[in-house]
Amino acid sequence: MRNMRLMVQGAAVLALGVAASGCASIKDHRGYIIDEALVASVQPGVDNKLSVERTLGRPTFTSQFGRQTWYYVAQNTRQRPFNRPQTSDQSVIVVDFDARGNVSSMGRQGMEKVVRLSPESDKTPTLGRDRSFFQDLFGNIGAVGAIPGGAGGGAPTGTGPNGS
Repeated sequence: MRNMRLMVQGAAVLALGVAASGCASIKDHRGYIIDEALVASVQPGVDNKLSVERTLGRPTFTSQFGRQTWYYVAQNTRQRPFNRPQTSDQSVIVVDFDARGNVSSMGRQGMEKVVRLSPESDKTPTLGRDRSFFQDLFGNIGAVGAIPGGAGGGAPTGTGPNGS
C-alpha cells in the first residue's frame, strides 16, 4: 500500500513537472551573431567591401537605392506560451560605403527601429498627416492649377512632388 502511494505521488510530481515545463518562455536568436572584436576592427577610411565581407561575413541585406549600405541584423526573440514571438532585443550594424567602395561610416541601431504591425487591425501606421474623409475629399480644391493657361502659364507652383 505504501509503495503504491509513493508511486502515485511520484507520477503526480513528474506530471506536474512536465506540465510546468510547457509554460516556459522560448528564447531564440535570429540573424547575425555579433562578435564585438570583429565589428571594432572595421575602420572607416581603411576598409573596403572585400575586407568588410572577409571580416564580418555577408550582410543580412544591402541597400537597393541611394548610398551603398550594408546591414547586419541580429534579433533576440521571446515567445510566451500560446503567443507569437516578440522581439526583445535588436541590434543593426550599418556600414556605409562611398562611391569607390571604401567604408565611409559605421553605426549601430537598436530597438528604436522596431515597429509592431498588427495584420488583424483596420489601420496601418504611416508617416504624415492624419486627415479626415472630408479633408481628403475637399482638401485639394483650388490647390492645383485652377485656371489653365492663366497666370504663371497654368504650371503647378507648389512644393509637392508633382508641383501641387
